[in-house]
Amino acid sequence: MSLENCRVVLVRTHYAGNLGSVARGLANFGLRDLVLVEPIANKQSMDAVMMATHGLDILQNSRVVGTLAEALADCSFVLSTSGEIGGLKRKGYWGTPEEKLPALLDVLPIAPAALVFGPEPHGLTVDEITLCHGMMFIPTAPGHESLNLAQAVVTVLYELRKLWLARDGRSKLLELPATFESQERMFQHLTEALTAQRFLWDFRAGGIFHVLRTVIARGQPTHKEIKIFHGLATQLLFIAETYHVPHPRDVPKTTAG
Repeated sequence: MSLENCRVVLVRTHYAGNLGSVARGLANFGLRDLVLVEPIANKQSMDAVMMATHGLDILQNSRVVGTLAEALADCSFVLSTSGEIGGLKRKGYWGTPEEKLPALLDVLPIAPAALVFGPEPHGLTVDEITLCHGMMFIPTAPGHESLNLAQAVVTVLYELRKLWLARDGRSKLLELPATFESQERMFQHLTEALTAQRFLWDFRAGGIFHVLRTVIARGQPTHKEIKIFHGLATQLLFIAETYHVPHPRDVPKTTAG
């Protein structure tokens, strides 16, 4: 198993020096695939080039794309990173690199996987974190959760390589997980169906569906399993359209006699 199947994705990076430093970090730990989503910094600037010692080819060959979804389309497993562990990021979804990276290593022998890092000023948005299959945080000292972008990347890659060296290169997975793009189509279909069934309908809908997609994504669904979820969504939509499922606001309330 090679770590070259692991992609590092940087989202809206502001500082060119971080681009170069991250490229050097990839070279240090045996990775090659760097993707930049809407970069604000210029990867060809002198600051980037000067910091990319021994990783200049990785920096120069990095791909620039317009959306996070585009960067992850062919990946079967994706981990985001953040210093925040509250709000929608529920237990089981987030953890330290040591806790979360083994699942990514299971995928690498058979499919691409990705590590996603946000912009320096504020990190990834909640919506961007939600797109991923899990989230990592680096256990820093209280009150100092924010790391320099390049430092965060190198810390995670060190943990990844350490775990990789302890393995024999074989995956525990019996079947190839579905790609990010395939899973997203299924999640959109399921959202539409559950909305039509009035299961998702009020201000809690986003949080409820986040829990559902986290449970499904944790199981690393295969292409066959994705088809089953599509079938479920299709049947739910058929029932909603055929039997005209009423909106909860339209159902008269009853009182106990």
